[in-house]
Amino acid sequence: MLQLFKKRQVFVAVCGDKIVGTAGLDGTMVRSVFVDPEFQGRGVGSRLMLEIEEAARANGATVLTVPSSVTAERFYFRLGFRALRDSFHDDERTIIMERSLK
Repeated sequence: MLQLFKKRQVFVAVCGDKIVGTAGLDGTMVRSVFVDPEFQGRGVGSRLMLEIEEAARANGATVLTVPSSVTAERFYFRLGFRALRDSFHDDERTIIMERSLK
């Protein structure tokens, strides 16, 4: 994890003394977006993604890409991401999604 943190920008959402969400940015690739199930639907993920977008723009990015799980596809779609293609790792399906920052 430490090696990943050295090459990614990592954002953490905190409520009180509890970490309730994380999101990472590796160049133009969104990584490790997780929200504690107890806090899902409260805007934590959307706020983390706003931080990701701001950081990406500050780094000169014009597009963001995310390898989305099937269950997270609707979340990213609501944020303006569009599916590009499916990717399979054994039986696991990931949807590669992209959003323009222009």
